[in-house]
Amino acid sequence: MKSDPLLRPLAAEALGTFLLLATVVGSGIMGQQMSSLNNGVALLGNSIATGAILYVLITMLGPISGAHFNPAVSLVFALRGELPLSRALSYISVQCVFALLGAIAAHQMFDMTLIQHSAHIRTGTGQWLGEVIATFTLVITILGAVAMRPREVAPMVALAIVAGYWFTSSTSFANPAVTIARSFTDTFSGIRGQDVAGFIAAQMAGAFLAAMAGRWLWPAAK
Repeated sequence: MKSDPLLRPLAAEALGTFLLLATVVGSGIMGQQMSSLNNGVALLGNSIATGAILYVLITMLGPISGAHFNPAVSLVFALRGELPLSRALSYISVQCVFALLGAIAAHQMFDMTLIQHSAHIRTGTGQWLGEVIATFTLVITILGAVAMRPREVAPMVALAIVAGYWFTSSTSFANPAVTIARSFTDTFSGIRGQDVAGFIAAQMAGAFLAAMAGRWLWPAAK
């Protein structure tokens, strides 16, 4: 029996987003527990773990789905005509659902309440600008790597995210699905529910600016 050609890419996006969120939330919990509430040390552990799992996931799943794990990335590739809109919307649905499941899995691993509501305040012009820049950096890195160094997409994206944790005021969420999922964890990596919309708006602005810049910088890759 012939299988659905979309099934494997959706499964790859589901698996990748699930493991990404389990890592982001789980390493945040572990970092805070083992650092005696030293936020700098916790952020270091959080950023290294996130970069490491991204390298692995992109290398492993990129040939199947493109390894987006991010609605902003899927929409940019749809905007560029490199991903059908229907497939992009399917990716986004899977990314959002499995991001939340990844956060829940992290809570289960650490014997915490499965669904939480974050009280971590992340709002204001500085943090919104941080998310614009973080998402711009992520997307322009992806587009540049695909155009110029396709074999190096995984390390370049991983390094961009690790850097973003440290040089942006928002600690580089850069992903609407991640942002939504992190509103359901009242741990180190969380974000208040009322702050989610501002972050997502900033992320989409950064992604759109990166899409325009990428089209100009690498016109042969349109």
